[in-house]
Amino acid sequence: MGKDLEKLIEAARRVEMTAAQSEGQRRSFAYGNAGLENDRITREMVDAQAEKLKAKHG
Repeated sequence: MGKDLEKLIEAARRVEMTAAQSEGQRRSFAYGNAGLENDRITREMVDAQAEKLKAKHG
């Protein structure tokens, strides 16, 4: 592995995401994976379901 890549990986290990950033990443991951299975899935659908789960589980 190159030194530049090693430096980037080490810097990434020290990053602490906020709750909002983590939630955004979770939704993006869900959207990306759902879209692979069904191209009719929209980001709005993922957001709506995430909000329902949030309301249900607090």
